[in-house]
Amino acid sequence: MDATAESLAAQGWHQRKLPGFAGLIGPLWVRKEAEAWSYGLLATSDHLNPAGVVHGGLLTALLDHGLSAIAWQAMDRRACVTVQLDTHFLAAAEAGQFLEVRGQVMRATSSLVFMRGELSVAGNVVATGAAVCKLVGAATGRTPADNVATS
Repeated sequence: MDATAESLAAQGWHQRKLPGFAGLIGPLWVRKEAEAWSYGLLATSDHLNPAGVVHGGLLTALLDHGLSAIAWQAMDRRACVTVQLDTHFLAAAEAGQFLEVRGQVMRATSSLVFMRGELSVAGNVVATGAAVCKLVGAATGRTPADNVATS
């Protein structure tokens, strides 16, 4: 069954309005789960490659965005940039499916955060990733929910 904005909202997901590239690939969705935030995207025909499945570049971009946002939250909302992202594609995703990113901090130093995460559809892993993020800014005091769309 394809996901819809209404079904996602009923499950506690909220749309985020973001500037720049992240805003172009979305809309992105966010949901607080236990100790961490999860990020998602409802795949459309605009996200497909010529083979008719969600483009690997979109999967990588979503994994990158989600893992760096999880690192940002875990590191007291300090800005960070990805300096390395290893992605492994395990399955295809299709238009109408909701892509979900969850991750965790494996280790953090004063300047680097080592992340691991998964991108899944309905509990089935589509891609995994390991990222190294470099901390570049001071804490902002904002949370991912601060950017939730009100429409």
